[in-house]
Amino acid sequence: MKCFFFKEKSKSAPELQKKKDPAINRATNSTGSVSSPKSVKDLYRERENTFRVFTSQELRDATNNFNKMLKIGEGGFGSVYKGSITPPGGKGDPIVVAVKRLNTRGFQGHKEWLAEVQFLGIVNHPNLVKLLGYCSVDGERGVQRLLVYEFMPNGSLEDHLFSKSRPTLPWTTRLEIMLGAAQGLAYLHGGLEIQVIYRDFKSSNVLLDADFHPKLSDFGLAREGPQGDQTHVSTAVVGTQGYAAPEYIETGHLKVQSDMWSFGVVLYEILTGRRSLERNRPTAEQKLLDWVKQYPADTSRFSMIMDPRLRGLYSPSAARKIAKLADSCLKKNPEDRPPMSHIVESLKQALQYSEASNTSQDIAESSSRSKLMIDLVVLFGQNLIWEIVNNFVLKHNILMGKSTNYNTIRHASFTRHGSPHPHCYVNMGLELNCTVGKITDEKRNINTVEVEPEGGSFDVLIEMKLGLAMLKAHIELMLLEMEDELIGPVIALQSTGE
Repeated sequence: MKCFFFKEKSKSAPELQKKKDPAINRATNSTGSVSSPKSVKDLYRERENTFRVFTSQELRDATNNFNKMLKIGEGGFGSVYKGSITPPGGKGDPIVVAVKRLNTRGFQGHKEWLAEVQFLGIVNHPNLVKLLGYCSVDGERGVQRLLVYEFMPNGSLEDHLFSKSRPTLPWTTRLEIMLGAAQGLAYLHGGLEIQVIYRDFKSSNVLLDADFHPKLSDFGLAREGPQGDQTHVSTAVVGTQGYAAPEYIETGHLKVQSDMWSFGVVLYEILTGRRSLERNRPTAEQKLLDWVKQYPADTSRFSMIMDPRLRGLYSPSAARKIAKLADSCLKKNPEDRPPMSHIVESLKQALQYSEASNTSQDIAESSSRSKLMIDLVVLFGQNLIWEIVNNFVLKHNILMGKSTNYNTIRHASFTRHGSPHPHCYVNMGLELNCTVGKITDEKRNINTVEVEPEGGSFDVLIEMKLGLAMLKAHIELMLLEMEDELIGPVIALQSTGE
């Protein structure tokens, strides 16, 4: 999702007077005079800077004149290219880097470039991307602002969550990535002499190294936090739609809690495998946060939101903890949102739940899910039922044995287009019986069910002898691929659950 600028108000919210707390926010020197709180610029000047200053020609050579084939990212800020530079002194193997070429948007472009250099010049944390050097040229070719970073070979969290061309990101890896990102934010909020508000936390800004170690990138929108008696900083509203906190959008008042809101959005992205905003979905599902509200973490319906690409391979108890953590980050009142230090500890606990095999809570929930069988999706159209049986069960070679448990789904009514089929009966031994038609009490036999269709209204009975958590995930994945063929709304069913 690309970064954009919200429409600025004609006049930004009035900035609070910068009062200084004599006990906390002022320092007294040996002569008794009072010094003001340090700013990012002050800290940047104080610290010995090791940034390498590149010429524009060096970076053109590094990127083969900014070859389109080497472009690895693009957004409102400009473009990012993969490049190769010689080490300082010209000795040693070439270093693979990422070169960001900023759009020349006059003062705003220069402001973002300068902010990134200054913020990355004062931070030092394993979960923040390293800036290696920069280039700033005002010459015959015009204004050029470039930044050179360490190269992150695994792209971004966004790439792995939403790209169908990449392998599914495992559950524990998702949690580890979010834990690292939270540690990076916690450092910005409380690990420096000043408080830094990141202001643009989103999945595309979480970059991954060769070991999927996460690092926050793109500090062009970062701001110093409030000082002294200030409760917020007032600023023009910028950010990315779907991630910016609502109170910030409405007032321009920026707090560290704005970052917590954005973090909560991304937590739901790793749970669902959906973007914060998807215009191509049905209206009720386009906004991720509105959609997930229908499936609270403490209900049996919660599993309906889980990313089907995970195929059931996740800890249900940990997933519920993550959803509840996300809800706390998304509290309407910013003061009710947890600090990043609390979020870090909560993620560590969720990761422990996920890494511990066969915890009693997960065993109990797994048993419960088995009794619920599948949150069966009723499909509109007889042909799609056959798709599940013929193209799904057989295609994926699901192993079914007589020793495995089974549960029975109660029949549920649905209507399809076209005339009723006289008989739609499938028997795969004792393992799977799928019947489309009207099911009568006297014909409820586990091995065979014969039915008489009634008008355009049908009932569906599916009986299966297998552990169905994996099957549910397969069906959900298939439905995503077939969603354009669905004729009507999706209805969730539950089994009798003995």
